[in-house]
Amino acid sequence: MAPVHPFAGVDGRHRFPSRVLSRRSVLGLATATGAATVLAACGGAEGSVSTDHVLSVSLNQTETHPSYIALAKFGELLREATNGRWGARVYPNESLGAQQEVIQLVADGAVDMAVISSPQMENLSLRFRPLNLPGVFTDSDHQAAVLKDESIVGELFESLVESKNLRVIGGLTQGSRHMYTKAPVSSPDDLAGKKIRVQESDVFISLMRAMSASPTPMAYGEVYTALQAGVLDGAENNEISYVTQRHYEVAKHFTLTNHLVGLDYVVAGENTLKKMSANDREAFHDCFTKAQDYFVELWKSETDKAIDAMKEAGSTIHEIDPSVFGPAIDAVAEQFLTTPEDEELYTKVREHESAKGDSK
Repeated sequence: MAPVHPFAGVDGRHRFPSRVLSRRSVLGLATATGAATVLAACGGAEGSVSTDHVLSVSLNQTETHPSYIALAKFGELLREATNGRWGARVYPNESLGAQQEVIQLVADGAVDMAVISSPQMENLSLRFRPLNLPGVFTDSDHQAAVLKDESIVGELFESLVESKNLRVIGGLTQGSRHMYTKAPVSSPDDLAGKKIRVQESDVFISLMRAMSASPTPMAYGEVYTALQAGVLDGAENNEISYVTQRHYEVAKHFTLTNHLVGLDYVVAGENTLKKMSANDREAFHDCFTKAQDYFVELWKSETDKAIDAMKEAGSTIHEIDPSVFGPAIDAVAEQFLTTPEDEELYTKVREHESAKGDSK
């Protein structure tokens, strides 16, 4: 019997196949569907955005993922706060292209906003690397608090405006990341020679090697097929992505390695933001902060649902002693703190009060 999807009832419209589109195609798709959304809104269609300006938001997750739900909420909040002058439309499933291509589309103005993983941000600037290292965040609550602390991330989030025309407006957790494989994993010996999908990042590649696996960089949308065909022996991610991408169908063993608390950045084109009035831009940031808070609570509840779905689907969840992979994980973090600035940022994050449980 097929497992009941844990996020049933979420609107599954606007699904596009994963592919890389040309800039002209992206402009055409965003314009056409944006116009259709406005027209549908006039007729009262459920979930549509009635607004003068529809911001296109690129996402590589499905419509059932908390990122999609929270960003759709952001669009609704923005429409209400600006009296219909601005709204947002989320394009899931890499329908506007893979992240490495979408970054340039946002810089060019062909796409307004995008959710970009930490490794892709590292490719733009290594200054973001300390926030993507093992051990920098204790959990998603600690991470969320740091992302709203301008004394820590304010200057960093503005650092790409002049050179790339990109502004980081915030972040969404990827949760604690774990290993899932076709065969059980209880020690580094079980990962020896196993091909594990990783993001295109020196940190992730080094981390998998330190854990004895054979890292295999690959686009996110290709993982299911690669696992099914035997090109991969496993991958690493959080519980929600494991379920929403249905990877439990092709990799039944989920090992709680907790090797990193992942992070997605939300970036916007600076030229897009400049089109807003001062009041609308303030509303934009306020609405995004509210959407971030909504996302944190949603992430927690959906993680619990995902764990239930994993068990119902027949996956085996393996708990292991943290000391099994702990030394290798810590060594990777130390390896990539190569400048005084990196060490300072890493230390500030680790010493943030939320990491000590003094704030939520």
